[in-house]
Amino acid sequence: MSSPNLLSLFCALLLCLHLAVVFILNTAPMTTTTSSSSASAEGCGGGGGPVSIPAIPLLDARFDIRANHEARMLESRVPIHEPPPPPVIAGAKEEPSRPPPAPVSDDDAEDEAFFRDSSASYPPPPAPVSYDDAEDEALFRVAARVSPKPKRPKKLAFMFLTTAGLPFAPLWEAYFNNTPGGLYNIYVHADPTRQPGPRLTGVFSGRAIPSKPSRRHTPTLISAARRLLARALLHDPGNAMFALLSPSCVPLRSFNFTYRTLATSRRSFIEMLKNEAGRYDRWAARGPDAMLPEVPLADFRIGSQFWALTRRHARLAVADTRLWSKFKLPCLHRRTCYPEEHYFPTLLGMRDPRGCVPCTLTHVDWHGRTDGHPRTYGAEEVGPELIRRLRGERPRYGDDGANGTGLLARPRSDPFLFARKFDPGASRALMGMAEDVLFED
Repeated sequence: MSSPNLLSLFCALLLCLHLAVVFILNTAPMTTTTSSSSASAEGCGGGGGPVSIPAIPLLDARFDIRANHEARMLESRVPIHEPPPPPVIAGAKEEPSRPPPAPVSDDDAEDEAFFRDSSASYPPPPAPVSYDDAEDEALFRVAARVSPKPKRPKKLAFMFLTTAGLPFAPLWEAYFNNTPGGLYNIYVHADPTRQPGPRLTGVFSGRAIPSKPSRRHTPTLISAARRLLARALLHDPGNAMFALLSPSCVPLRSFNFTYRTLATSRRSFIEMLKNEAGRYDRWAARGPDAMLPEVPLADFRIGSQFWALTRRHARLAVADTRLWSKFKLPCLHRRTCYPEEHYFPTLLGMRDPRGCVPCTLTHVDWHGRTDGHPRTYGAEEVGPELIRRLRGERPRYGDDGANGTGLLARPRSDPFLFARKFDPGASRALMGMAEDVLFED
């Protein structure tokens, strides 16, 4: 075998040099990647601290915060071992927090859609305010200390609870303009979250009290009514009777007739029914035993949201904390949750049933209604015949006896003083017959 010549050695050297360069270029990145991967694995193992890595695009989904969160949410639905969380990435931007879902609307369209599927169970809507409000509690404590006896001359407190203005303000303006001065006061509770708010002019100017959000299917309507009672109690010691009205209410009689009926009464007018269909479901709306022991089923009552309370009963309502501790609890099902129709009838039914006439003096038509809303009278229906028919009807006196004899010493036949529910478009028709029909006794 011949010895290699100089040319052969030179060629071999060039070949070795080329292989060395290729080896160095290939091994350097592998070393870097391995180091990074090892560090990441150590950080995910739960024993190491946060890992700082270069700010370079991360295509691996395990380092994508949002993708990793969604993946973990899916993985949590199956019973498998969940891997530890990914490492904290220094300098990485957090995913912006999403806004909370909008509160459930309580307009008529939503309620009608809800009642089409009465078998469905829905969680209660979120509370717009705390049901235990420190400011309200202080207000109620002060109002509960006023004298239960009104000063003379006796006055009527008209309390309007509204979320969307007062569409019949011109009609009420005419109603109050026909009265002697100093025999009434007006108070308006207007939900401050509903925009635009009501424009209060004339006799309603300056009559809005400090108000808070109020929603159906929540105890906030009870709070709003108690707020009105407390303000009226503190405002004028002459307020003797407190009538709660809705924006869809209209007067059926003149002020003089209404004043004689209410100011001469020593009893409150509040509907109190104990044998209504669905009574147990309403009582158990917060849970099968949630109302116990304060409110047994036997003492639970249902009645119209709109009533007229004596000063003594208004004071009792703002002073209560025992029953409120139960009625303030959120309901589990909206379709049986009407706290404003239960709290006041139950409270007075337990505390002073003999001091009440068990009826409402606000006429409403529930015949054939299953959607949670009474009949609404449109402009085409409004005329003298309708008003005379409503005047001619008489209230239902609880269910303890015919014509109220179960709770009352003698049968009664009280007149309706107000009526609802009227469509705002009926305002012109009502104004056209105000003097000759509505205010004519």
